[in-house]
Amino acid sequence: MKRLSTLLLCLPALAIWGQSNFVITTPGVEDILRGNYNPAVFTATQVIDNPQEIVGQVQELVSPDSLKSYLFSLSSFHTRNTGSDTVSATTGIGAARRWVYRRFQEFSEQSQGRLIPFYFQFDQNICGMGRHRNICAVLPGRDTTERSFILIEGHLDSRCESVCDVNCKAHGMEDNGSGTALVIELARVLSRFTFDHTIVFMATIGEEQGLFGANAFATYARQNDLEIKAVLNNDIVGGIICGETSSPPSCPGLNHIDSTQVRLFSAGGLPKQLARFVKLEYQEELEPIVPVPMMLTIMSAEDRQGRGGDHIPFRQRGYPAIRFTSANEHGNANTSDPNYQDRQHTSGDVLGVDTDGDNLIDSFFVDFNYLARNTVINGMAATLAALGPITPTFDGVRVGDSILIRIHDPYQYLHYRIFTRTNGTDFDDIFTLQGDTVFKVERVVGVPFRISVASVDSNGVESLFSEEDFIFPPTAT
Repeated sequence: MKRLSTLLLCLPALAIWGQSNFVITTPGVEDILRGNYNPAVFTATQVIDNPQEIVGQVQELVSPDSLKSYLFSLSSFHTRNTGSDTVSATTGIGAARRWVYRRFQEFSEQSQGRLIPFYFQFDQNICGMGRHRNICAVLPGRDTTERSFILIEGHLDSRCESVCDVNCKAHGMEDNGSGTALVIELARVLSRFTFDHTIVFMATIGEEQGLFGANAFATYARQNDLEIKAVLNNDIVGGIICGETSSPPSCPGLNHIDSTQVRLFSAGGLPKQLARFVKLEYQEELEPIVPVPMMLTIMSAEDRQGRGGDHIPFRQRGYPAIRFTSANEHGNANTSDPNYQDRQHTSGDVLGVDTDGDNLIDSFFVDFNYLARNTVINGMAATLAALGPITPTFDGVRVGDSILIRIHDPYQYLHYRIFTRTNGTDFDDIFTLQGDTVFKVERVVGVPFRISVASVDSNGVESLFSEEDFIFPPTAT
């Protein structure tokens, strides 16, 4: 992930011009992203579409060993700097992106061709390289009446102390081999199932130099009026050890361990509502069945102090986007400090170390079980967003010392949840309404609060949450 202050210092040296010439390399993918396709073409022989069954299978199928194997492969390319070698079969960003693409091709063969790999190509001068490719795969949904898709992403590129050092060892295991491995694993697992909404898996390029790969796709999406229902960005999701430095708000100090918490960063409005959706669905759908419960912490800020990630370009273009990040980070990326000793943004961001001299890594900096738990959380969130109902609208009016909520729902689900919140990031109260579209929040006096709503379908799955309406209740008398 990039450090904003470092990026600003480097911009003149990068000789950046505007992004242009957006190309999707696989025919037919643009139509799928627009919802202009025949879903019958992508029908599975065995349709598995029950949301609770899928969530349970995701929990079973996500493999720490698979994630470990992906990370070993990603570490073998020496560097994945955005401006590094694109010709070599073994070294540099070109070899790395072709390796990711081959994984997507393998998963396509395992899913009857339903998962479709593609490159998203764009032109921009980054570190002396003029053309770049995000590596993507799309799993078409079966319902094109509501043409939005879910995007699961993480950046593939890595770096050392200098943002455009294309020759240094930059294994980039925590930042962000971990997020890339998560995206690859979910492409493998989720392509077994059938969803109403399309899901896109994307490994971006140019994040470390300025969120360029994400910005290019977000720009393309907005220019073409693509509807993105939710963006799940994963950046540093496998490490559990706190560094000597870490950008606040973060971990308490050197070598502190946290393997059961993940932070959800987002801006206010719908992005924050998406974070609340992920947390509530985890508590209700996953927490009862997992062997190791996780704490999902909704952060107030969009990112850590002075930092930024690939969710931001999507939010800037009006898409709900959040960032998953480990509770503990190994460094604040301030490599200009001569006393900086942490791994992040250095050649020390490796998979682990050999402690007994047998030339095999036996002490790992990435915790594969923790990474698997974060992968399952993403898979659950994508599943429920891709199978859930349409979000209703509502209005609230004061009636005496209460608030009357009227839900506007052309689909007539007649099963809703109403959320209220005062000053915290989490909801204060959650109410259930069935068989009606009118609900009264009783005896609310004096404290301004926010209300939002969600539909619930026949499978018990909630829609994404509506925007919040700020309500000023009557004052006490």
